[in-house]
Amino acid sequence: MLPREHPHRDRNARPDPKVSNMAKNIYVGNLSPSTTADELRTLFEQHGEVDSVEIITDRYSGESRGFAFVKMDDQGGTTAIKELDRAMVGDRNIKVNEAKPRESGGMNQRGGGGRRRF
Repeated sequence: MLPREHPHRDRNARPDPKVSNMAKNIYVGNLSPSTTADELRTLFEQHGEVDSVEIITDRYSGESRGFAFVKMDDQGGTTAIKELDRAMVGDRNIKVNEAKPRESGGMNQRGGGGRRRF
């Protein structure tokens, strides 16, 4: 059975390189544990359209790990990175830069773990 294609998507269509409407994924670090997603959205919306804000939390405690990712339009994202890096948010100077792609793998790729015992 062949996979179904999306009825409104031309699989041969390629994005126009002259049009830059791609979303930019932005890393925001050194956040206070009390910083909320709404506060970050309001801060970044001053520079462009924000698609999403995700504050990263500890999987066990649910507390903020002190960083977040903001997805926004490319042009606004570039401006936000320039304007907001080292800005004072709450009682901290935040770090803002373009997020780097997450490397696939995990502990096996890094050689993690301890000594093997036979």
